[in-house]
Amino acid sequence: MSIAKRRRVALFAAGVLLPLPWVSGCSSSDDDSSPTAARRDVAPAARDKVAGTGTLRWALDAAPGTFNVFQTNADSGTQRIAGAVLPSLFTLDGRGSPQRNPDYLEAADVVDREPKQVVRYKLTPEAVWSDGRPIGAEDFIAQWKALRGTDGAYWTARNAGYDRIAKVARGDGEHEVEVTFAKPYADWRSLFTPLYPKSVMSTAAAFNDGRRRGLAVSAGPFMMRGNTGGTKNVTLVRNPRWWGDRARLDKLVFKTVPAKERAAALLAGQVDLAEVDRATAERIQDAGETPKKKDVKKEKAKQAAAEPSAQHGAAQDQPPREDPADLAAGGRDAADSMRAWAEENGSKKARAEAAALRRFTVRKALEPAYTQLALNGTKGPLADERVRRAVARAIDRKALARLVLAPMGLPDKPLGNHLLMAGQQGYKDHSGAIGGQDTHAAQALLADAGWRAASASDRRKALGAGTDDQGHDKARDGGSGVGPDAGDAGRSGKAGRAAAAVVRKNGRPLELRFVVPTGSGTAPLGTVSRRIARMLEAIGVRTRITKVSGSGYFKDHIASGNYDLALYSWPASAYPATDGRPIYAKPQPATDGSLVVEQNYTRVGTDQIDQLFDQAVAELDAGSARALVSRADARIWAAAGSIPLYQRPQLVAAGKKVVNAGAFGFATPRYQDIGFRK
Repeated sequence: MSIAKRRRVALFAAGVLLPLPWVSGCSSSDDDSSPTAARRDVAPAARDKVAGTGTLRWALDAAPGTFNVFQTNADSGTQRIAGAVLPSLFTLDGRGSPQRNPDYLEAADVVDREPKQVVRYKLTPEAVWSDGRPIGAEDFIAQWKALRGTDGAYWTARNAGYDRIAKVARGDGEHEVEVTFAKPYADWRSLFTPLYPKSVMSTAAAFNDGRRRGLAVSAGPFMMRGNTGGTKNVTLVRNPRWWGDRARLDKLVFKTVPAKERAAALLAGQVDLAEVDRATAERIQDAGETPKKKDVKKEKAKQAAAEPSAQHGAAQDQPPREDPADLAAGGRDAADSMRAWAEENGSKKARAEAAALRRFTVRKALEPAYTQLALNGTKGPLADERVRRAVARAIDRKALARLVLAPMGLPDKPLGNHLLMAGQQGYKDHSGAIGGQDTHAAQALLADAGWRAASASDRRKALGAGTDDQGHDKARDGGSGVGPDAGDAGRSGKAGRAAAAVVRKNGRPLELRFVVPTGSGTAPLGTVSRRIARMLEAIGVRTRITKVSGSGYFKDHIASGNYDLALYSWPASAYPATDGRPIYAKPQPATDGSLVVEQNYTRVGTDQIDQLFDQAVAELDAGSARALVSRADARIWAAAGSIPLYQRPQLVAAGKKVVNAGAFGFATPRYQDIGFRK
């Protein structure tokens, strides 16, 4: 199963399959660190500079429905808490590379490859569960049996990797565990993290329901204080049996604070650490700025607003400049603007709010997750690969990345890889497999697929028949040329480039339904969708932006395939060969005639992509495995079902005295070091 379920937090010359060696080499960059990554921002401090007491309140979106990360309803809160109270045999560094955790492992190595792969774990002798029992082979055996997928009584979210194991047993040496694989498994470091005690994994009842209210036994620097009993807060306290560095905090309290309530919680001093949206981040930054710096920002904003939308007669194929209105969208809403005005005019309330926000700073990094433009390849015009490629060639990914990331001071190069993020070892930009933004190339692809703009005489006939030059029905649209749900599509380009006449095939205009979520935190997606709609106008493609409730967006539209275009995100992974396959595997027909898509919600895939994933996951040489993953990514680009746009910004409000915590990026938090500066 996919990392979406595990982590809960939501792509050829036209018509010709390109030879695999060419696709694998079409990288526009061989630099693993390109684009430059903002890896983490956590206010690092040595342990002797951190106070040895205190309670840190950390905001979660919702109270965890389970404390078992291997269940389908596990979420980011489940992951956070498990990381503080359970063994992680391997943690991730800032580049997303797995590192042996010396608190639990003295060694972990592949000791045999033939006739079968064998991994030997040598456990730290001091490692014990909070009930005093040593961590040992029986815990590994119970977890393997629960997650291998052979017992349907266990409600597991995934069995990837565990299903390749043939045997788990005690090793010859003391504190040793040996795992023998039936099939080679490159991502063996992903297994047994977190590791649960055998009491959680030994029976289906304990696995399914026993961990919904708490964890009675743990083996981390913290442990849960009693049963949560359905409360909204989860309190962790120091584990008295912890053998490693003593936790600097007395307590770590995870508080349920929905995203829309974060700003109010910060103002009230109810949390010390919380992910925030751009609007809240800007309020915090503004509160901490001097009057002189604010004046400079205002002057720059005025100059930007005064700039012409196009300079020096920009050519038709040049990307449109950012619209200041778009740059502002997703930032302050009307209430924020009024609050800023009140503060400038000496409002007592505004001054109090500014003083409250000055207790915080914004930690920011590129989140290990990316936003993509998804193209549903199962039906309609997008079932034709040439049309998908045309859409991809119309998109100016650089402009979109700049639109979202530049205002927050983050690296704003577009993401060039589906399987690896900026800074990860092996990262390469494979967008060259499909080509960069090029209006003429996009229009040629559409023409090759039979979608062409009408001739002048045909346009005159269409106008006489009641449609305008953009292909809109005048009677339906009241003569405006803009459909009721068209958003910004259907009008002249605001950024200095006129929309092209809508292309047609057999008299039918090319129109795509663009589904966009509404609700808290979705403003950036609305802004990006409107910009994409205008980019598609330039090649004669109409978009009908349909706004839907964020609560049902994924289930009712993305997972069900009820869309043409959509924006959603996938989390990144340190183990792309394992976690990438279900997202990009070719859908397969089921016996009942339906399509089994796993998590490939674009429904676009190829046999070659599947073969490359299968080879990569079985390749024990790390360099060779990375090369296979790289070739798979180039193929995914060429299929044009998923167009990566940018890594998401990770914005975290942190108290100014909070250290060793903030925007972690890929890095695993070291919970025992988190605290307050002395």
